[in-house]
Amino acid sequence: MNDPAAIAVMVFLAALLQATIVASVDFFGGAADLLLLVLIGLALLRGSVTGAVAGFFAGLLLDVLTLDTLGVTALILALAGYWTGRYGETTGRDRAHAPLLAVVVVTVLVAVFGYGLHFLIGEEVSARRALFETLLPGLGLNLLLAAPVFALCNKLLRPLEISDRTAEVRLLG
Repeated sequence: MNDPAAIAVMVFLAALLQATIVASVDFFGGAADLLLLVLIGLALLRGSVTGAVAGFFAGLLLDVLTLDTLGVTALILALAGYWTGRYGETTGRDRAHAPLLAVVVVTVLVAVFGYGLHFLIGEEVSARRALFETLLPGLGLNLLLAAPVFALCNKLLRPLEISDRTAEVRLLG
């Protein structure tokens, strides 16, 4: 299976599992975000453009599956995919701690940005619930699931060779 088809299948299955099973498993008040973990794995392996496009379509699919406000999750996951991909292309390249650091930072940023965006569009949302009660248990679950999800992403998408990656920026002078 080629890369775009594998990415599409991974995003579709992760969104379907997230909407039907994973979101309903409550652990100390929080739930894991399997779709976000798959997106982080894809973005770290394939870069910012792939991360942003996969994040947008993953969020749009999740919005449709959960009947949430259309486009909110798409915007949040597109930004998360883009910035995770940029981290993987620059600072996080070939570092062992990059996936776990990305999970921590992106999980917190998605929660904060999601709360802010829902607040701005006038939806009723509790800051205490969104930022304190569910964030820490969800972050812990994301960290527990990160290694198996990233191993699966590595297995399904072969790592790119250095020559296949985006050329690094070189400063003149």
